[in-house]
Amino acid sequence: MPILLFLIDTSASMNQRTYLGTTYLDIAKGAVEIFMKLRARDPASRGDRYMLVTFDDPPYGVKAGWKENHATFMSELKNLQASGLTTLGHALRAAFDLLNLNRLVSGIDNYGQGRNPFFLEPSVIITITDGNKLTHSSGVAEELHLPLNSPLPGSELTKEPFRWDQRLFALVLRMPGVAVPDSEQLGSVPTDESAITQMCEVTGGRSYCVRTQRMLNQCLESLVQKVLSGVVIHFEKSGPDPPVIGEGHPQPWHSCHKLIYVRPNPKTGVPVGHWPIPESFWPDQNSPSLPPRSAHPVVRFSCIDCEPMVIDKLPFDKYELEPSPLTQYILERKSPHMCWQVFVNCSGKHSDGAHPFGYLKASTTLTCVNLFVMPFNYPVLLPLLDDLFKVHKLKPNLKWRQAFEMYLKSMPPYFLLPLKKALRMMGAPNLISDNMDCGLSYSVISYLKKLSQQAKIESDRLIVSVGKKPPQETGIKVKNHSSALSLAHRRDFKQLLQGITGEVPLRLIDMNFKEFAGFQIALLNKDLKPQAYRNAYDIPRRNLVDQVTRMRFNLLRTTQKLIRGQDDDSLHSIPVGQMGNYQEYLKMMPSPLREIDPDQPKRLHTFGNPFKQDKKGMMIDEADEFVTGPQNKKRSNTGDLNSGTALKRRRSMSPLLRRPQTPPIITNHVLGKGPTGTQGQQGIIKPIPLHKGKYQISHLQLHLVKYIKVCVLMFLKHCYIITI
Repeated sequence: MPILLFLIDTSASMNQRTYLGTTYLDIAKGAVEIFMKLRARDPASRGDRYMLVTFDDPPYGVKAGWKENHATFMSELKNLQASGLTTLGHALRAAFDLLNLNRLVSGIDNYGQGRNPFFLEPSVIITITDGNKLTHSSGVAEELHLPLNSPLPGSELTKEPFRWDQRLFALVLRMPGVAVPDSEQLGSVPTDESAITQMCEVTGGRSYCVRTQRMLNQCLESLVQKVLSGVVIHFEKSGPDPPVIGEGHPQPWHSCHKLIYVRPNPKTGVPVGHWPIPESFWPDQNSPSLPPRSAHPVVRFSCIDCEPMVIDKLPFDKYELEPSPLTQYILERKSPHMCWQVFVNCSGKHSDGAHPFGYLKASTTLTCVNLFVMPFNYPVLLPLLDDLFKVHKLKPNLKWRQAFEMYLKSMPPYFLLPLKKALRMMGAPNLISDNMDCGLSYSVISYLKKLSQQAKIESDRLIVSVGKKPPQETGIKVKNHSSALSLAHRRDFKQLLQGITGEVPLRLIDMNFKEFAGFQIALLNKDLKPQAYRNAYDIPRRNLVDQVTRMRFNLLRTTQKLIRGQDDDSLHSIPVGQMGNYQEYLKMMPSPLREIDPDQPKRLHTFGNPFKQDKKGMMIDEADEFVTGPQNKKRSNTGDLNSGTALKRRRSMSPLLRRPQTPPIITNHVLGKGPTGTQGQQGIIKPIPLHKGKYQISHLQLHLVKYIKVCVLMFLKHCYIITI
């Protein structure tokens, strides 16, 4: 799982604009997004882990670490602001400490037990800076220095702050403010001459001098191809040069600082290996501590041609070397059947003992050079194992056992476990006893366990601190340059106090702010940065007139209101990148008011009448009894059948949809037979009486009365609820 850590320069010099119209910080943000898009084309990018570190003071410089997701990474990237110093050394140290946080817990470094290339955590640090002078709180530095003291436990076990699977690359932005014609360079992008270049080369990386946007895109494509799984090894020539073949050979191949590729297993996706690279010291059981190791092992190679040795079923590790002057020289010799042995100084039992643990050999097709890692002092072990299987048939005699015991004593103790596993695979599991000793003293083992526990605690502490914002200054501090008495001891203190509160005109001539001890000008807007008031040289030249105008405006308005840190125009001046940030605006909004009666359930708004309720469970009032009760009990049987059918027909219709009818006719009979009753009322629908008496009411009027009464009762009920 590759780790991609972006170290972004957030110094104030990153605010300078290029010929494209954007600032260096904007270009850095865009470069990160372009890199992620290019990297996403590779199917292996699914396991990538992205981290973000800036030049802010620790612990606020780590914006996205081990636990932050992709959304947090992108949010922190977009919200970066350039307002600090160019503290490159402290930022690099913080980045390396962040990467080394879990190495002691996981035991990936394997201190004192050999270096396993297949135990790795490949990391690529991409620094984007403008390459200006290194500044800190005490001045300007000419050279790049990383702090030696680190809060990370176990940092004293390695001389350098980085590890052999961590490489540093730098994109140094050198884009001019005005477009220069014909500034493009054909071919590869040159390295930069800033202080970070040497640091990149030490870790196995390089720097890029970026002058145009096209060069930046070219560099990003190159960086995507350098995200590889491997470790950096320092190869050095030992002994005389080989005989010259053909013409002269280049000298840089004598010492190369290059990467060896550690390919993951295609089935599991995890690198698999068998043999470690020896340590540069012999582990002593009486030693109370471990000597510090260098980040990159120094592997020496002898230029004496030897035949490669290998036997059946004996496992070996094969690593491809990164193209370098060394690989170019070996390939030019065109000797694919010969090899050069490799060894590590002081790895044997004696101080001058150095036995080979592998060899360098060109591939058969002469396309690459491979490093073969074998058991320690394999020229002695392989003939013994060959005799064991072919001559003795797994039944060794005393002479063979004595030779094998002598070999085991000359081998570092940490090779016993991988050798026992290899012999088990070959079919000889009982050659080495089970009571093996790792070669470390009890004090060293206890110290490593203690460091692992401390590293776990430090890891939890650092993970919690990631994402914290630095405390914002709520005011502008004014230094006290006078030791005189404060204004409270003056005789006209009351008059000055009344002038400040606005009761009387303020005498600005008598006002001396230096007499206040710890005087601080308050700022209404917390987002306003007060650095501009501290030092006049921090104000950009184009903002000098505007800054003086604001200060004069604030000074002259002290008798009316509190001092304001910005004018009305700046309230509506928002950068384009923050226009869509609605979440921060919503956080500043006041909380909504509470309900008048929170216990009362909310009434659902219905269409039409706002007082309308569900009719389920409605009680029957007196109007219903007046309609249903007396009519059903006292209904006369003398009514006509036609009147009953008309009653049913009229009740099926809504009272609001009927046609207006004539006023009720008060008479003593229902169907009168006089000439006036038959002639004058022929075309009119006659009302149906409900009671035979003095008054007769039509059904339309009765339903209207009922509807009005129900509405009045509902209105009164609603008013009663509101008053409660």
